[in-house]
Amino acid sequence: MTTIQQISLYIMASFYAGGGINHFVNPMFYLGITPKFFPIPNVLNYVSGVAEIVLAIGLLFASTRQISAYLIIAMLILFFAVHISHLFQPPKMAQGKEWFLYVRLVLQFALIYWAWRVGKY
Repeated sequence: MTTIQQISLYIMASFYAGGGINHFVNPMFYLGITPKFFPIPNVLNYVSGVAEIVLAIGLLFASTRQISAYLIIAMLILFFAVHISHLFQPPKMAQGKEWFLYVRLVLQFALIYWAWRVGKY
């Protein structure tokens, strides 16, 4: 693995571990963007936080890197349900900044591609 690939891997792992931890530190942020049609939002928040932390750790080991990367891709695809619903019913924090919802949707594709690349290391 090249130095650039290692840096990319560690940044991605840090990104998901930090995001996962944030689900526990700042749950109101995630509950504020959870669409109303999702059942048991508190549980979903904590489950997704644990998933992000576990998958971040999985990225760090060659034996689990590919499956962790692919599960991150699956998670990001599931998150499209959240992001697309926001286009029709923006959360309070996005009101007046609806343009960001489109940027975030495009960013999902970049994150999916990044995870796919990391899964190849």
